[in-house]
Amino acid sequence: MSTPTLLLSLFQYKAWANAELFVELRKVDAEAHEAERHTAIRLLNHIHVVDRIFVGHLSGTPHGQTATNTPETPTLDDLQAAVTETDRWYIDHVSSLTAERLSEPVSFTFTDGLQGCMTREEMLAHVITHGGYHRGAVGNVMRQAEVAPPRDTFTRYLHATDPVRRER
Repeated sequence: MSTPTLLLSLFQYKAWANAELFVELRKVDAEAHEAERHTAIRLLNHIHVVDRIFVGHLSGTPHGQTATNTPETPTLDDLQAAVTETDRWYIDHVSSLTAERLSEPVSFTFTDGLQGCMTREEMLAHVITHGGYHRGAVGNVMRQAEVAPPRDTFTRYLHATDPVRRER
């Protein structure tokens, strides 16, 4: 498997995992577990803001963020719509990249004003691992609110989207 193919599969997995997580997060009782629900939404918003920051870095456009989260907390509906749109952007973007473009270094400025330089491939790997790390934290918050999080694993995604893999 080539790196572009693997990255595309990982971003498709990320979109799938995000969609599943939003479905399960809606099961958290907003009254009985207000603090946990708020914490989960803040974590998901942080993932989204960082994803948008890296969209800016990868596309060479200003991202407009001054921090890695927003002062206000979006509604779950608004956040889900924004995350879905950003997941689509990454899938489309990764689909268009060649191996040569993936190895291209990109200089950028972090939200704290410090300079950074990463290859496109490194940036995409960061977006994948960052999101997975924080989805795990959301899962722990959901458990505290007595809701089981989805099983967020790449293997589960591969078998769910290609059931024939279970027969090999």
